Amino acid sequence: MKTILQEVSDAGVSIWLDDLSRDRLENGSLLDLIAKSSVVGVTTNPSIFSAAIANSNRYQEDISAMAQQGATIQEIVTQLTTDDVRTACDLFLPTYLETFGVDGRVSIEVDPRLAHETSATVEQAKTLHAIVNRPNVLIKVPATLEGLPAIEELTAQGISVNVTLIFSVDRYEKVVDAYLRGLERRVANELGLSEIHSVASFFVSRIDTEIDKRLVESNADLSLKGKAAIANAHLAYESFVKIIASPRWQKLESHRANLQRPLWASTGVKDKSYDSTRYVIELIAPHCVNTMPEATMNEVREHGLVRGNTISDNFMKAREIFKDLENAGIDFADVIRFLEDDGVAKFEKAWMELLDNLANAAQRGKVSE
Repeated sequence: MKTILQEVSDAGVSIWLDDLSRDRLENGSLLDLIAKSSVVGVTTNPSIFSAAIANSNRYQEDISAMAQQGATIQEIVTQLTTDDVRTACDLFLPTYLETFGVDGRVSIEVDPRLAHETSATVEQAKTLHAIVNRPNVLIKVPATLEGLPAIEELTAQGISVNVTLIFSVDRYEKVVDAYLRGLERRVANELGLSEIHSVASFFVSRIDTEIDKRLVESNADLSLKGKAAIANAHLAYESFVKIIASPRWQKLESHRANLQRPLWASTGVKDKSYDSTRYVIELIAPHCVNTMPEATMNEVREHGLVRGNTISDNFMKAREIFKDLENAGIDFADVIRFLEDDGVAKFEKAWMELLDNLANAAQRGKVSE
């Protein structure tokens, strides 16, 4: 019998794990997820690396050796994270080859402190891409206004990008435009497109968390709680469908361009009164990616009920939900501004915690010398 996760995959959704650590790489748990849970990719972020390095002693030997050689904290974090991503890329190479580059992908993010610096983002993305040196790496770039030209430039240079921290359909459409412009530049320069892939990562649960809070604070219609995030993702997918039907995309497709697939991120349910599988089961349609923490993956495996495509027939319903939210006094533009700023700030905080943890570990390494 098929597992629930296989059913999700068969319905057109690529399952990626939202986690990575040296422990996973060395104890076989990642390989086990690949073999038994239909996992075909991995995403990382500063919070994931901070937790991985803080909660494991498997990094201490490398940290001590680099510290004794005089490496800076930035050099240490770059080597540790790129080493783990490179190893994961190698594990996923068979998947990458079997899917012709669509899956088997592992993401690594630029320093979140560069989220509002276009040129610095481009340069670090190029550096990370060169250090990992694997065809199946994706470089994560935030979808800030300053990130948009970086997405275009990196795509034009042949680097595959995972665009992160997307919260609105409007910003998503700008992200797609940046990706297409990058591809069009390559066509104009008679460069190939077939090796370039991209995903656009929508953060899901954080939208419900913020809007639910505002509904409660304003004593508004509480029947609208828990509806915004899925509706927002449905409208993003509607935009995706329109884009891939456009003459602009069809022209690029004739040059062997690959889709920039929508990716559903932040899929762990924060409000425990909600169905623990909702940000997976209600976001199933062809050409999607869903990146899940293992806890969410386990919930889907144990409790999920796959009903096929749960997106394509719900576009009108999603628009009605947003009209109701507006009538209830929810300023969605303000929600989006808050979530983007908060998302960048949280990743910056996690990055600084990671640097602090490494500084302490490096000091221990020097002392042990």
